[in-house]
Amino acid sequence: MNYEALRAVFRRVNTLLGANWTMHDLRHTAAIRMRRDETLSLRDVQEILGHAHLATTAETYLAEDQEQIIRRVAQHLAAREKRVVPPSPPVGAGYDADDLNVLFGGQL
Repeated sequence: MNYEALRAVFRRVNTLLGANWTMHDLRHTAAIRMRRDETLSLRDVQEILGHAHLATTAETYLAEDQEQIIRRVAQHLAAREKRVVPPSPPVGAGYDADDLNVLFGGQL
C-alpha cells in the first residue's frame, strides 16, 4: 500500500468514526510504546524513527506519564520495606565503659 492509499484509508475511517487520526499519530504512538519498552534504548528509538539528533527523540518521547512514575516509586518503596536492616550495635559495644565515660565526659 502506498502513501496515498493509506491516506485514503485514514480519510474513510476518520469519516466513519468522526475522528481526525493521521499517520503521524500512529508514528507517535509507536514511538511512545517503543520508548516504554525496557529492552529498547532511547538511541534505538532514535534510529528507528530516523531522527538526526538524539535530542529530538529525547525531547519528544522521553517524557513519562504520571502513572508510570507513581508505579515505579511505589515499587521502590515496597522493595525498601522488605529490606532487612541489621540492628544497630549498642552504644559502646566492644569498648570499656570507663574509657567511654572519660572520652565523652561521663555522659554514658
